[in-house]
Amino acid sequence: MPKILVIEDENLIRDNIVELLEAEDFEVFDAENGNIGVKLACQHQPDLILCDVMMPELDGYGVLTKLQENPSTATIPFIFLTAKADLGDVRKAMQLGADDYLTKPCTATELLKAIVIRLEKHAILKEHYSNQLKLAEAKLNQLTYQDSTTRLPNRLSLLEYFQQILCQLASLGEQDENWKHNGMIPILCMGIDRFSRINDILDYDAGDLLLKAIGERLKNSLRPENIVTHLNGDQFAILLQPILDKKQLQTTLERLQQIISEPFVLIAREVFITVSTGISFYPQDGREIQQLLRAAKQAMNEVKEQGGNHYSFYSPSSEHDLSERIDLEVALRYALEREEFQIYYQPQVSLKTGKIVGAEALLRWKHPQQGMISPMKFIPIAEETGLIEPIGEWVLYQACKHSKTWRSQGLGNLRVSVNLSGRQFRTPNLRQKLVKILMATGCEPDYLELELTESLLIRDAELSIQQLQALKALGVKIAIDDFGTGYSSLNYLQKFPFDILKIDQCFVRNLHNNKINAAITQSLISMAHLLNLKVIAEGVETQEELELLNDFKCNEIQGYLFSPPVSLEGFLNLVKCGNQLKISQPHS
Repeated sequence: MPKILVIEDENLIRDNIVELLEAEDFEVFDAENGNIGVKLACQHQPDLILCDVMMPELDGYGVLTKLQENPSTATIPFIFLTAKADLGDVRKAMQLGADDYLTKPCTATELLKAIVIRLEKHAILKEHYSNQLKLAEAKLNQLTYQDSTTRLPNRLSLLEYFQQILCQLASLGEQDENWKHNGMIPILCMGIDRFSRINDILDYDAGDLLLKAIGERLKNSLRPENIVTHLNGDQFAILLQPILDKKQLQTTLERLQQIISEPFVLIAREVFITVSTGISFYPQDGREIQQLLRAAKQAMNEVKEQGGNHYSFYSPSSEHDLSERIDLEVALRYALEREEFQIYYQPQVSLKTGKIVGAEALLRWKHPQQGMISPMKFIPIAEETGLIEPIGEWVLYQACKHSKTWRSQGLGNLRVSVNLSGRQFRTPNLRQKLVKILMATGCEPDYLELELTESLLIRDAELSIQQLQALKALGVKIAIDDFGTGYSSLNYLQKFPFDILKIDQCFVRNLHNNKINAAITQSLISMAHLLNLKVIAEGVETQEELELLNDFKCNEIQGYLFSPPVSLEGFLNLVKCGNQLKISQPHS
């Protein structure tokens, strides 16, 4: 039953209108002035308002204005019923937002007809707005619960689907004790290996097409009750139905790997991809979907680190490793300002004289709680986070300062050798930074050697050559470190402006018992000498290794046979005490 509000200050007219409308089965409210009318309109939200214009306190125009200002009453159909018939009054009423304007006296038929027309139009408008609202809600739900690129459910949808499968597992547990104690829900996190190359080689549109095609292929390869979602970027999550044994997943996982490995056609080109998949299980690995996703993603990342194109189950031990790594990264960010780093020096000894001729500077970290932390642990973290750049600069500065001090103390012309990381070497202003360090410490460039690995240099050979030549122009020496473990091409030795070749300890170890390594090492030394390079062998631990290297005419050695890396004080003691290497017959 439509509700109508009548606002009229003349009692007789108001009573007649109310009686007429009630006879037509309308629910009627009436007000004797404008202020009361506004209050009743807000209170009852009528479907239509009939209002006089000329009223004391607040006239009809004032009523309409107040109603228009209130969002809850602004759209209620409003009809003026007044004796004022001037065209200007009508125009003013319509400009304020009135829907109709009836002049008194008017017949009952005219009044009812106007009311019916306005109610019908309002009903049509309400239905239209309602439909528009439903469409907007549907679109909003789509945007909220569906990924725009792949049209797959998104992370928010995954949460709802997970709740549904939890109920399903609980129901199975109520019916069967085996399900109650052994039932589990698998969560798969799948990442595309080297996805960025698709965007780089083709473009981002092609990347989006690939994501959509992968989503469709995954969805079509699984039963409808299994949920495929797109998390973000190159990552998908798959929520599978409850299982009793992890072995049940093997066939599914292998099939998914196989299906994804088949070619995709993008912009008339075939593209082959592989995926890395991590799997976690409810309730063993977590009870919340976010916790399970995090565990599955961690397992996926471990697969990627091992080369990808495989799958792995989450292991709690890896969670501990990750937590430890995060703690270590946080501590590493403060280690420099808290002066927790130290420089250790491993002596480099001449095979011609047996005397110390230099030292390799090696970074050590003394954690306030954990003590000495292995460089194998913290150097990779420093590389990944970019902390290696400020840390590397600190090492360079300290090594140059110590080198200058040694000569100032009359300890001879000892060289210092410093490793440069990949990030340091690729820094555009490395030369300028090095000049500042040399000037600040007073270290002569002749006594500084910079060590780089061959794998670092060949990433961009031409750029590396330019950088090396700029550094050599300062007077420093360049050493290629760990030679023999990477590409080991004679072409690289000819191409790059090296001064020193360092043979990796993997060739030196048990040299006297390994004829192949002995032949390789002898060839490397001979080759280096032909190119006028000095040769330093690393990791020399036995007298037998030393004697053979001496026979091969290696220039210098470093290793535990003479001394492990020692503190600055320890190195100074070795030099001051005149420690020498025992060589049966030093080569000339």
